[in-house]
Amino acid sequence: MRKPRDYDAELQALNDKAKQLKTRKQTQLGELVIATGADALGTEILAGVLLAAIGTDDAARKEAWRKRGAAFFQGASNARQSAGKDTGSTQAIDPDAQPVAGAPGPA
Repeated sequence: MRKPRDYDAELQALNDKAKQLKTRKQTQLGELVIATGADALGTEILAGVLLAAIGTDDAARKEAWRKRGAAFFQGASNARQSAGKDTGSTQAIDPDAQPVAGAPGPA
């Protein structure tokens, strides 16, 4: 005769694993904020920038951000040194900001 499965124990194990994964994700996101220097921004600013990034449909802008992020993770020295600093582009701080008249645009 087969031993009956303990569905409650299996479900609890899955819930515990999901909780661990969620905690790890939150920790890694916090580490990313610190590693990029974004922890120097106020929480309202950081939240606003992230919300603007989520809300944009501009594929070219997202690709530029992706490339910059990939360079950061690949350890490009200039990407790490400039992380969190204003590079002269309004996009570095606010993804939806419009360039100031007479200011140089992104390259």
